[in-house]
Amino acid sequence: MSTVGGGMDHTEGYDALFLGPPLPLPGTPRPVEDLPSTHFTVLFDTRHKLAAATAVNIDGSQLKDLPREDTWLLDPRVPVDRQAGPEVYRNNRLDRGHLVRRADPVWGPVDVAQQANVDTFLYTNAAPQVDDFNQGKQLWVGLEDHVLRYAETWRQRVSVFTGPVLRDDDPVYRGVGVPRHFWKVAVWATPDTAPTDGTGTTDRTGTTAGATTDGAGDAEAPPLRLAAAAFLVDQSPLLAGLDLDEALRSARDADAPPPLGPFRTFQVPVSQVAELTGLDLGPAVAADVLPPTRAFGEKAWVPLTEPSDIVV
Repeated sequence: MSTVGGGMDHTEGYDALFLGPPLPLPGTPRPVEDLPSTHFTVLFDTRHKLAAATAVNIDGSQLKDLPREDTWLLDPRVPVDRQAGPEVYRNNRLDRGHLVRRADPVWGPVDVAQQANVDTFLYTNAAPQVDDFNQGKQLWVGLEDHVLRYAETWRQRVSVFTGPVLRDDDPVYRGVGVPRHFWKVAVWATPDTAPTDGTGTTDRTGTTAGATTDGAGDAEAPPLRLAAAAFLVDQSPLLAGLDLDEALRSARDADAPPPLGPFRTFQVPVSQVAELTGLDLGPAVAADVLPPTRAFGEKAWVPLTEPSDIVV
């Protein structure tokens, strides 16, 4: 039994049946530590000292507005030297960037919501990010709100996968590779209006299978299909070649973080997130709401400058 913070049982974590149609945790290309918390799970890569992926269930109808905790703690389930802890963020301008956003799992009874609030402030749920809060970062941290507001979600429920793109050539700072890209995949269930074969099964994405029960098993849902939207944020420095090499050298000499650029946010095909990370995103790939494209790589990235640019 796993207990953290206030001592509540955290063994349930992310619920794969929360939306109705199954949405399993991402499959990882290498071994990870499975760290369940209140309404979310972190898949933690001890080699990189950062999460490979996180998965959270959001019930928009039960969200609680609780004070921000702001006390970051090492995760007692992971050895101290295998997680990016406070020393990575000390005396510099790096942000402890939440992977599972603080507000997302904060729902349900007040005591449960409060525990979720505390749980998000474990270092296993953080990654180093540029501290400039520009328009791109504002878009990034509000993506879940936009999906809840504009997508036709069943019972205002959304499940969100988030993580850094972990690369072996990420610039290393104080023993931790600083990711240049982060990704997010939001998935929701929506009533399926496609023709069926009379049993409730459609051939659109393979994600609908007649009426289902919700994650708590307490009600029958109409025929549902999954819908998904994927996003990528780029904090790569706006430098190249010799200028970038010199900036990296100067940062190392001064024990400063590597150069980072302003957040630039994109909507991307779910399949590209899977390719970039090596993760198996299961039915989320076929449920993508972004129209198919023949473009490859960054040519398929749709720049986002305001919420109305987002396709849901």
